[in-house]
Amino acid sequence: MTYVRVVDRACSSTDASRRLLFWAVAYVYVVLLAGTNLASPLYPEYERVFSFSPLVVTLVFSAYVGTLIPSLLLAGSLSDAVGRRRVLLPAVGAALLGAALFSLADGTAWLFAARAVQGVAVGAASGALTATLVELEPRGSRPRAAMVSALALFAGVGAGPLLAGGLAQYAPAPRVLPFIVEIALLVVAAVAITRLRDATPRAHWRPQWPEVPPAIRARFLDAGMLGFLAGSVTGLFLTLVPSYLLELTKSTNLALAGGVVAIMFAASAATQRFSYGRSPETLQFSGVGLILAGFLLLILAGIAGSLAFLLAATLVAGIGQGLAFLAAVTTANQIAPADQRAGVLSSFYVVTYLGTGLPVIGAGLLATAIGLLGAVEWFAGAFAAGCALLLIGRIHRHADPQPVSSRQHSAAVARSNPADSTPQSYGERSVASPGGCSHQVSRSEIPYVRKERCHV
Repeated sequence: MTYVRVVDRACSSTDASRRLLFWAVAYVYVVLLAGTNLASPLYPEYERVFSFSPLVVTLVFSAYVGTLIPSLLLAGSLSDAVGRRRVLLPAVGAALLGAALFSLADGTAWLFAARAVQGVAVGAASGALTATLVELEPRGSRPRAAMVSALALFAGVGAGPLLAGGLAQYAPAPRVLPFIVEIALLVVAAVAITRLRDATPRAHWRPQWPEVPPAIRARFLDAGMLGFLAGSVTGLFLTLVPSYLLELTKSTNLALAGGVVAIMFAASAATQRFSYGRSPETLQFSGVGLILAGFLLLILAGIAGSLAFLLAATLVAGIGQGLAFLAAVTTANQIAPADQRAGVLSSFYVVTYLGTGLPVIGAGLLATAIGLLGAVEWFAGAFAAGCALLLIGRIHRHADPQPVSSRQHSAAVARSNPADSTPQSYGERSVASPGGCSHQVSRSEIPYVRKERCHV
């Protein structure tokens, strides 16, 4: 009996240690992603202090996307080859450097450097973090690990602007203190990572290049346009909407600027969580329609000078963004042949990130010419028109019978994916994915072929 009790205690200790490491990795994910969005409510302050235009704001923001995409593609599968800890520790080190650069910034060049370093850090770490959550999940449940990964993603991207806005408004040193807090949190994260044990490498490293087979390019275009649209909503709210809100309301409250970004992400996260599993067609109609409504409310907010309209626009656009992105990523998963899934998803997430980073540069350029309020309204109007065209095109195609060639393509994809509703084969290649604004998905962590967990 004594021996049995000792074994039970040993097992209990091992389970407790595994559970603690699991939540420690989730904490690392939250802190890393929170740091990438700390600057969002501070952009109005940077504009005032460094005397630069809205165009520079969007360029600083997009510097992150410019390094994130290659980092995702190059380092996505690196942890499979060299071990999780050997990738995560340098990534957290890069995040520490990015936060330090922000805290020391005394000019625009520092902001560009900080954002670029943050993109490298998140691109390298996100795939390793989500794969580690799958490996450490105490009950071995891949769906639960994916759910925790998604919750950590949204907690981070939503909490970052909220934390920075609150500290900047109600504490001293508004351009320094948020990043000092982030540095302290990242040091704790680094200590947690040192507790991980690297397993024997299970794969050879190679970059994950985007690829789309010719047979699915027509449907991939649909998914890509939806992903680009969802990314554009994210980019607008992370860059120009905080300044737009303050100018619209004649306020200087940075906590309010951070709160509006948090509302958008919270709405998107909750929507994806409760809409998971619905058909892509239903999600697409609802999502595009709500983004259209959100952009129209944003225009009305500018015309009326109404905070209430702006908050309503934020909520509606966030819900629409969540539905549209979920429809897009589900479609991308469905059409991808099993042996080319990683490349197809890499292509999809590259398009989505381009949607996050590129359109807002145009909006920033327009704001320099005609002013911020007019630029945001023109941006919203242009994308509202695009949403209307997408809906009209979708309704037209939905009314037509499926052509023979489309049926043949569906049969070909079905042959490539013989088990339509069975768990997918878990490989070790990682692919890029979005998140707030960044997340990464690998074959080792996607619990089902046909359904993808929520993303930003």
